[in-house]
Amino acid sequence: MSEIRTKVQFVDIDEDMAGQRIDNFLRNQLKNIPKSMIYRIVRKGEVRVNKKRIKAEYKLKAGDLVRIPPVTVEEKVEENVPSTKLNKVSELEHCIIYEDDHMLILNKPSGTAVHGGSGLKFGAIEALRALRPEARFLELVHRIDRDTSGILLVAKKRSALRHLQAQFREKTVQKYYFALVMGEWKNSCKVVNAPLLKNEVNSIVRVNPNGKASETRFKVLEKFKDATLIQASPITGRTHQIRVHTQYTGHPIAWDDRYGDRRFDAYTGKVGLDRLFLHAANIKFTHPSSEEKMDISAPMEAKLEKAIAGLRKF
Repeated sequence: MSEIRTKVQFVDIDEDMAGQRIDNFLRNQLKNIPKSMIYRIVRKGEVRVNKKRIKAEYKLKAGDLVRIPPVTVEEKVEENVPSTKLNKVSELEHCIIYEDDHMLILNKPSGTAVHGGSGLKFGAIEALRALRPEARFLELVHRIDRDTSGILLVAKKRSALRHLQAQFREKTVQKYYFALVMGEWKNSCKVVNAPLLKNEVNSIVRVNPNGKASETRFKVLEKFKDATLIQASPITGRTHQIRVHTQYTGHPIAWDDRYGDRRFDAYTGKVGLDRLFLHAANIKFTHPSSEEKMDISAPMEAKLEKAIAGLRKF
């Protein structure tokens, strides 16, 4: 395996790059460089900010001039970049439902993870980076489960990422999901407050008094024979929150391989359903630049619409 040597770089820090630690900045700039090497060149004083030595925890300011020294690394094929010729990658281009200079919003298909890892070569964010090779910055604002479809926010600027994530932390973002659940959901069941605890070994989440406070609000949209279409709005953002809260009430979501009921899967399979019926349908938030109130909706895929139409005939 051959070696390549990078050239010395001088980077002017603008408002969008300001606020991040120098070590995180260098990891983005030097993609194939081991973390240990990045900390070594900082510790040895080879990285300079405004011609001065700095520590790894230094936070960049607008107007700073960063000197990145030349480094020698092994040249290797980048395995994490998916080919844009793959159908699963190219199809994501058609799933973008909103885009401007600050962010894009994806109507993520069910079965696509938001990022690679745990045996997955790539996820939605890696695919988007492959589709947008000219983009200097693309980062997930939040996450949704692999088998959940619907709205996924991606920031195109670091300032947008900070602004949007702050809204999620402050719980000013409103998210609405559609879910098909087993049985007849009572109209009176509008809020579920049940603490959730995640098993770190198998990632299964259960209602547990020692867990984190979790709240989901519910609204009945349509009732069928032995099933109900509901709207779920998570106030907190716990792992698998909607899936566990619906199970806790005795109304698991259709085709949930972790918290579902196989009898309900067999029933909904009669109308062509074979995937988790949980869809992030709507989101309301403030635009990170214009401060405009955004209200974005993502249509359900044809398979979910077909299942609903089929249930109406029972």
